[in-house]
Amino acid sequence: VQLQASGGGLVQTGGSLRLSCAVSGFTLDDKAIGWFRQAPGKEREGVVCITWRHSKVHYADSVKGRFTIARDSAKNTVYLQMNSLKPEDTADYRCAAGGLVDPGYGCFDFDIWGHGTLVTVSS
Repeated sequence: VQLQASGGGLVQTGGSLRLSCAVSGFTLDDKAIGWFRQAPGKEREGVVCITWRHSKVHYADSVKGRFTIARDSAKNTVYLQMNSLKPEDTADYRCAAGGLVDPGYGCFDFDIWGHGTLVTVSS
């Protein structure tokens, strides 16, 4: 089982980035998938998590309307499209799998983690 995130980089405020998470060892219908981020000196935040099998998704309030999670089942890859980026979106972004999705509350108990990809938004 492996998750490999990529696509981070430096972008100006208002710009866009698309992160990718290539998944191996299971299919995207088998487990919930989430994107998490951690900025220096801050706690890790669940950005978005989804279970396609049960059609449940949760977006953090801080990214609603700007970020979108999607998948390519043929490539077994999950994407995080990030638009209207802000300096406060600067963080290390990681994808994870195997947790629980509560649409009203958040993302819990994710236990399979990939390495991060750094997103820096300049002001």
